[in-house]
Amino acid sequence: MYEEDILTLREILKASKNLCVFTGAGISVPSGIPDFRSADGLYNQESGLNIPPEQIISHSFFVRHPKEFYEFYKSKMLYPDALPNAAHRYFAVLEKEGKRVSVVTQNIDGLHQKAGSSRVYEIHGSVLRNFCMQCGAEYGVDVVSESDGIPYCKKCGGMIKPDVVLYEEPLDEQVVTGAIHAIEAADTLLVIGTSLVVYPAASYIRFYGGDNLVIINKSKTDYDRFAKLAIYEDIVRVVEDLQK
Repeated sequence: MYEEDILTLREILKASKNLCVFTGAGISVPSGIPDFRSADGLYNQESGLNIPPEQIISHSFFVRHPKEFYEFYKSKMLYPDALPNAAHRYFAVLEKEGKRVSVVTQNIDGLHQKAGSSRVYEIHGSVLRNFCMQCGAEYGVDVVSESDGIPYCKKCGGMIKPDVVLYEEPLDEQVVTGAIHAIEAADTLLVIGTSLVVYPAASYIRFYGGDNLVIINKSKTDYDRFAKLAIYEDIVRVVEDLQK
């Protein structure tokens, strides 16, 4: 059955002219970045604060307790040395070969861009971008990761904030609009490494009206019944088998 699914997926991708790849944390796990909800995921890790991680990475906690926020953020959410894996590279290569590929990602690690993908909609922002809350000066991830405690702006002394959407914060409307347009325009929608339980992001796949919805995830999702293919496997193995 798995071998048949790979053959079918290979034909779908070969025929696709406008591919949209919707990715979650599962695509970056092989790069050494933990997901959120698995047994070893971020939400099940000990923070040392006796506070749920979901609360620590909220806007109100960041404002009230920036020191504790950054202690958790830098130790649990920053992986500046992580590299794209075979799955990230695969979709970047498809784009380089002339196929139109758009990536809509819930991830904040920037690995799709590192791999070479150019049309990437980061719904939840990126750890690679940071800005001063006072003057708006922009900074890379090194300023945060190498700071001693709270990172402050070198220009005005204001506190620096990651360009990451925290709990209680709205999504960027321009990014959301671009993501929805990419999903609507796709002839194939490939959903990878996400349990599709994080809203509103998960709801965006409802804008897809085509016939080729493919879900690749290690566990089942509520959207599997709508998919042409649902493959329960690690995405890196799937990509390696597609390339054989």
